[in-house]
Amino acid sequence: MKMINIGFGNSVAAERIVSVVSPDSAPIKRMVQDARDKGRLIDASYGRKSRSVIFTDSDHIILSAVQPDTINTRITEEDDS
Repeated sequence: MKMINIGFGNSVAAERIVSVVSPDSAPIKRMVQDARDKGRLIDASYGRKSRSVIFTDSDHIILSAVQPDTINTRITEEDDS
């Protein structure tokens, strides 16, 4: 199982990631709030500004302080090796 570092020593299984997006748009903000209300939100940003939102195949949403481009690069690097 390949793990992707999402910042602050936290990792996510690469196989479980569906998408990585920026949290700036209103629809994404609504989805994050809905996940928070339903108990499906994992905040891995350690109080910092959330710069990426990670959607998983288990319908969990993970907030990270790492840029989406950085996470995508890490996923791509894992696929190459």
